[in-house]
Amino acid sequence: MSLPQQRLWQVIKIIPEKWVQEPWGNEGGGFWVVAIYGNSVIWYNDIEDGFNRSTYKTYGRFVEYRCNQDQLEWTLESILDEIKNGVPSGWHLGPPEPIA
Repeated sequence: MSLPQQRLWQVIKIIPEKWVQEPWGNEGGGFWVVAIYGNSVIWYNDIEDGFNRSTYKTYGRFVEYRCNQDQLEWTLESILDEIKNGVPSGWHLGPPEPIA
């Protein structure tokens, strides 16, 4: 991690805990949330093998499923970019879609 990423990480990290995410997290009992930033969580998607950022309203539960396969550093850099520029950056991949 870069020094700015390390500093951000020290401020937002939490002891990892499983949060509910329906329906994609049901099979594994949820997903591991590793950081909280405002109304967002950084969580590890063990199905897709990568980190993601999603919003939440209720502690312990988030709705937005993301299937990015990001490294933690990439997710932290997107937050730093958002702080610097005032707008969300990066792209987010959503849940699987049925084939029509």
